[in-house]
Amino acid sequence: METQIGQIATLIGDPVRALILWTLLDGSAYSATELAISTNTSPQNISMHLSKLVQADLLVAEKQGRHRYYRFSRQEVAYAIEAIAHLIPNEKQKKMVSHQHHAAVAHCRTCYDHLAGKTGVAIADSLLKQRVIISKANNFELTSKGEKWLLQLGINLPEVRQQRRIFLRPCLDWTERRYHIAGALGAALLDLMLEGDWIRRTRHSRAVIITATGEKKIQEYFG
Repeated sequence: METQIGQIATLIGDPVRALILWTLLDGSAYSATELAISTNTSPQNISMHLSKLVQADLLVAEKQGRHRYYRFSRQEVAYAIEAIAHLIPNEKQKKMVSHQHHAAVAHCRTCYDHLAGKTGVAIADSLLKQRVIISKANNFELTSKGEKWLLQLGINLPEVRQQRRIFLRPCLDWTERRYHIAGALGAALLDLMLEGDWIRRTRHSRAVIITATGEKKIQEYFG
């Protein structure tokens, strides 16, 4: 086990590969060219790094037309990369968040396929307070009241439960150092907010903009 951990740590510890993985945390798939630009490296160098990440089963490549697009092989990879950010000392983390762009990321962002940041944590707090979910044995559980509440919100719970992944889990937020909601339900909430134009993605960033409609809806449902 210690050998395997060492190999993975060495693999993701490379500055270029770490930036590739951090870029993919917005949940999108990127071409090698796009990743080369975002990491400020050459096409030849990015190809070598991507090959290593694919061979390690951290990324998968999907071909569309003439291009290959890279994304995480599974959501656990995203959770692991986000978790590593928790090891950043508080002092350094606070300096990062004070930057204008990072401040937007800290306020409301995507964490792979679910909502994070101050807004994501506040939503989790609200659902706990309303007993839509409860915290039990370091995990989140949906209540019977919560099932009715989410159906009224417009979440198709039977469809969400059928997904071959964890239904609901707490995810430690690296900027807030508290939990937001992950898993299939967290992804369903994010999709609902995007489709309803409560929030909008920003180009080349994990930061998310809350719309005027979103402000009203978030206040209405989450207080």
